[in-house]
Amino acid sequence: MTDVNYQRLKGTVDILPGEIEVWQKVEKIARDTFNQFGYRGIRTPIFENYNVFARNVGDTSDIVEKQMYDFDDRGGRRLALRPEGTAGTVRAYVENKLFGPEYPKPYKVYYMGPMFRYERPQSGRQRQFTQIGCEALNSESPQIDVEVISEALQFFKQLGINDLKLTVNTLGDKETRDAYHKALIDYLKPYYDQLSDDSKERMYKNPLRVLDSKDETDQKIVANAPSILDSLSDYSAKYFEEVKKLLDKLNIKYEIDSDMVRGLDYYTQTIFEIMSNSDVFGGGYVTVCGGGRYNGLISQLGGPDEGGIGYGIGVERLLLLVQKENPDFTPKYGPDVFFASADDEGDELAFEVLDKIRKNGVSADKNYQDVKVGSQIKEAIRSKPRYYAVIGKKEVEEGKFELSKVDSDQTQTVSVKEFEDNPTKFLS
Repeated sequence: MTDVNYQRLKGTVDILPGEIEVWQKVEKIARDTFNQFGYRGIRTPIFENYNVFARNVGDTSDIVEKQMYDFDDRGGRRLALRPEGTAGTVRAYVENKLFGPEYPKPYKVYYMGPMFRYERPQSGRQRQFTQIGCEALNSESPQIDVEVISEALQFFKQLGINDLKLTVNTLGDKETRDAYHKALIDYLKPYYDQLSDDSKERMYKNPLRVLDSKDETDQKIVANAPSILDSLSDYSAKYFEEVKKLLDKLNIKYEIDSDMVRGLDYYTQTIFEIMSNSDVFGGGYVTVCGGGRYNGLISQLGGPDEGGIGYGIGVERLLLLVQKENPDFTPKYGPDVFFASADDEGDELAFEVLDKIRKNGVSADKNYQDVKVGSQIKEAIRSKPRYYAVIGKKEVEEGKFELSKVDSDQTQTVSVKEFEDNPTKFLS
């Protein structure tokens, strides 16, 4: 008989109580920040038609060629687990005709949820990972570009992370990219035989992907490649100048990285990355947020010829940074009060009190095991309550009990009736 493996799959994690509270706090701060900027939540399926990603993320990108989980379902349809959030969000925008005159413009949404990429698992990077992202659709304005960047930086600030580096670049419009593709191919041709197999295949299809290669030889070759900034059309040059001017007006510090292309083929005009050199990443700058403008994606998915811009943040990597840079971030958790029972009569009263104070908005719990009071109190401490009380026959007869604060010697005598009616009065 073959042994069955029931363990979780490589590249996945279980987020347990004691850890989930940190995730929930990050998600709440994200929602609060995004709401300040006028963004509303959206949820899209975790699997889509394969072409939603293959044709829009880019068939020459590493994500599609090497990392995407795709399969045929029982109906013979080619599907894929979403590797990122933008393409599915734009598909939902188009399919639900959210570009109609009755909807606000720009149409601002945020999402949080699992994504899937077949990568080598490592600290802060899993095959199933969680991404938080924002998209501003039906927009083409340097102001929106800078607002999106400002929003992302504000989110990090709310998490207690301030030591970050913002890098920006532009990939220009179609005129820019056509001119730059030609210049880049002309530069790469003499080095063709030295390029990696991946870059040889991509050079004529999409030479920008060669700039993004992780191969050491490729990196040396492209180190002296022409800059896209030298190929900008008049429109793209003016657009990028306005973006920089607005960043300066908002006192947002940035660096221009003309070699940055991002890993997705749909980007146009403004692109950006927010980076950290925190010790938690082992030295050197690591990207913790990346995004940009995608002016052709909406029409490519069947919608009108409109622009959009957005960004994504990997939560696993973000949590490493938060807990390193802001050690006090981890929230305290546990019930407001825990009841231990000295006997059957006390247990019945504790059960009734528990129900009433929960209905008054208090977080409360009790012992459900037939063990001695001392063991119950030890169990109570494990659940990290702020207060605890022991209720027995004496407390039932007198109609009052001793309420003790866990982290001090503070004790108060409390009327059962008063506590049921207004528990928060005693749990300050």
